[in-house]
Amino acid sequence: MGEKEDLEQRLKDIMEHPSYKLAYLDDDFMQSDDLRPLRLELELLKPEMFLDSLGIKSTVVAFGGTQVLPQEEVDTIVADAEKLSAKNPDSHESKRAMIRAKRFQSKVRYYNECREFARIVTDYNKQFRDGEFIIKTGGGPGIMEAANRGAFDAGGKSMALNITLPHEQTPNSYITPGMCFQFNYFAIRKMHFLLRAKAIVCFPGGFGTLDELFTALTLRQTGRMQEIPIILYSKEYWDGIIDFQFLADEGVIADKHLELFQYCETPQETWDVIRKFHGVEN
Repeated sequence: MGEKEDLEQRLKDIMEHPSYKLAYLDDDFMQSDDLRPLRLELELLKPEMFLDSLGIKSTVVAFGGTQVLPQEEVDTIVADAEKLSAKNPDSHESKRAMIRAKRFQSKVRYYNECREFARIVTDYNKQFRDGEFIIKTGGGPGIMEAANRGAFDAGGKSMALNITLPHEQTPNSYITPGMCFQFNYFAIRKMHFLLRAKAIVCFPGGFGTLDELFTALTLRQTGRMQEIPIILYSKEYWDGIIDFQFLADEGVIADKHLELFQYCETPQETWDVIRKFHGVEN
């Protein structure tokens, strides 16, 4: 190979080396540990810029479990449990499946009531407050789907903050296109849930819902976020998993901290609490 060919190959090597890539187009560089602060900043900035451009001023956040399902999905779970029980009625697996199937059935109402709540809120923001009180969820199935679905039923907008997980998670189909954001960092995602929030409604859920609830309660307790209603939907459910009064009796929280949240039992009652808190018309 002659000198000309050597130089041509050298130039090719120069231009194909990762060092020559524009920094923001270099995926390996952007995903490096050293660039984590920049990725955190980008996850904060991108949704803010999009929502500003869309004129989204405030949101109503619906938290709740992925396993609070609509009737048609629960019917499948019940049918599968019954088949398992028919094959081996005395096994621990079949007994456990039937117990869980009954609990899934008991929570269908929460899916329906969350859907109705989101419809009520969206009917209001369509008529009176464009860009205000927009339903916001985590974008997944269960309660999140129910809330986005209720906004969809009303012919209005709703948004979602999805998260990358080890197992694939895709957004539910009821979110408004262009208003669904994907996050890698739970911390930035939780920040975005709270930044524009005018209310938080926690429907029954598991670890994720508890994490989101206690983040909000801690920030309100310490005066680090805006004063808003934090509503626990279904006193029966929440009393069954958390004894807040015990925390106050033990002195690990103050009695006044029990006033940071309240319970609601119906979609209309939930909306009335939010509406009255913010002094808006019915």
